[in-house]
Amino acid sequence: MNIENPLFHAVLLLTIIGEFLLPYALKNYYDGYDSKSMVMSVLGSRESPVRFVYNLWLIWLGGVMLFTAFVYFIAAKEKFPVLSVLISLSIGIFAVGAGFFSGVFSINEKKGVITLASKIHGVGAAIGFTALLFFPLMQGILELKNRNIILGTVCIVSFILAFVFFIFFIMGDKEQFQNSILKYEGLWERMTLFFMYFPFVLKSFSILFK
Repeated sequence: MNIENPLFHAVLLLTIIGEFLLPYALKNYYDGYDSKSMVMSVLGSRESPVRFVYNLWLIWLGGVMLFTAFVYFIAAKEKFPVLSVLISLSIGIFAVGAGFFSGVFSINEKKGVITLASKIHGVGAAIGFTALLFFPLMQGILELKNRNIILGTVCIVSFILAFVFFIFFIMGDKEQFQNSILKYEGLWERMTLFFMYFPFVLKSFSILFK
C-alpha cells in the first residue's frame, strides 16, 4: 500500500485517537482505576471488568501498527534503505511487544503479584515502548534528508519530549518518588505515547487534509 493512501491514514489516525479515548471511556466501568497514577495496561488486568475489551483493543493496535511498519518501510526503502529498516523495526517491535504480547498476556492490578503472563507483558511492553521511542528521531532525520525542515524539526522535538516523559514514566514506578509529582505514572505514560505518536498524526493530517 502507498503511504499516500487516505484510507490507511484514516485508520491509523482513528487508531491513535482511540489509544487515548478508549481508556478514558473504560475507566468509568472500573471502580478504583485512576488514570493519572495507573498505567493503561491495568485496564486489561485479570481483576479488570473491562479486560476483554481492552486486550482486544491492544491486539487491534498491534495489527494496525505492524501494517504501518510495512507501509513506512516500503515508502522509504529506495531512497533511505538503512533508515527504512530502522523505522520499520521501531514500529514493528512496538506492535508486537506493546500490542500483541500485551493483549494476550495480562498484568495484575497489584504490582507485587507476579505471574508468567505479567512477566511476558512487562518485558514485551518495555521493549516495545523503548523501540517506538526512537521513531520520532529517525523520522525526523528522514524528513530533514528530504529537505522537510519544519516537519523534521517537529519530529525531533517530539523525540526529545517523548524521551523526557519516558524518564518520568520510569521514575514514577520507583518507591522513592511516590511522594512527588513523578508518582503519576499513568499520566507520564500517556504523555510519552502522545509524543511518540505525534509524527504519525502530522503525516496523517497532511494526507487527509491537504
